[in-house]
Amino acid sequence: MKRILLFLLTNIAIMVVLSITLRLLGVDSILAENGSDLNIRSLVILSGVIGFGGSFISLLISKWMAKRMTGAVVITDPHSNIEKWLLSTVEKQSKIVSIKMPEVAIFPSPAMNAFATGASKNKALVAVSQGLLDKMSQGEIEAVVGHEMSHVANGDMVTLALIQGVVNTFVVFLSRLVGHIVDRVILKNNQGHGIGYFITVMISQIILSVLASTIVMYFSRKREFIADTGGADLAGHQNMINALKRLGQVEPEALPEQMAAFGINDKRGIMALFSSHPPIETRISALEARAQRTANT
Repeated sequence: MKRILLFLLTNIAIMVVLSITLRLLGVDSILAENGSDLNIRSLVILSGVIGFGGSFISLLISKWMAKRMTGAVVITDPHSNIEKWLLSTVEKQSKIVSIKMPEVAIFPSPAMNAFATGASKNKALVAVSQGLLDKMSQGEIEAVVGHEMSHVANGDMVTLALIQGVVNTFVVFLSRLVGHIVDRVILKNNQGHGIGYFITVMISQIILSVLASTIVMYFSRKREFIADTGGADLAGHQNMINALKRLGQVEPEALPEQMAAFGINDKRGIMALFSSHPPIETRISALEARAQRTANT
């Protein structure tokens, strides 16, 4: 509930700051002098509703979408020893990190992967692939599960939804503001929105969305290091390191975009700026350094 309240307060704060900043810069006066009828306050509110609304809806339906996009089947009545062990492991870790037992699922993929999602840390889903269960040792699986449980316990789903909502708001607002300036100030069109407005909005939104994605991915990469240390605390540094080394031996299978940031591994982007996860080698080095510091204390 606290994070949802933060979600709403952040939305309001962004809209207020945008409105005040533009007035201080005199943007509304410049537009008025050029015959513009743009209502900046209304545009700010619209941008916030679109930006945060889409992010909030995605968060609310994240579990439902995850199950359908990956084919994940929730374990309600375990039929094998590995399913019983997996449920027991998640239950044990949920008590350690002080969250309610999440739903536990297995999705049919030969690749080694896992993800966590959900609208809140007490209504989460943790899923692992069949390939991960088949190819990893129990210690390594426990570390991967610990990594995902750390995502849940740290509230990373809501945190990244907040960040996505903020950047979405700016993308929607700035693309339409630029479009309006081009249409009214540069092209001197004073009769409705002309083709210049729509083309400028489309191009601006594409460019701004690409830039915004680098911000979201930056925070995603930072959260991965924290989740790795959480996995190490729950299952041991060596198990977490071994799990990452095993993942580094194969090309990861990409998860659906909505879950990529909360997986244990993901395909790297064209450039590091667009990757949701840091390089495996960097993550291993960070854990080895942390294990060494822990051993020396």
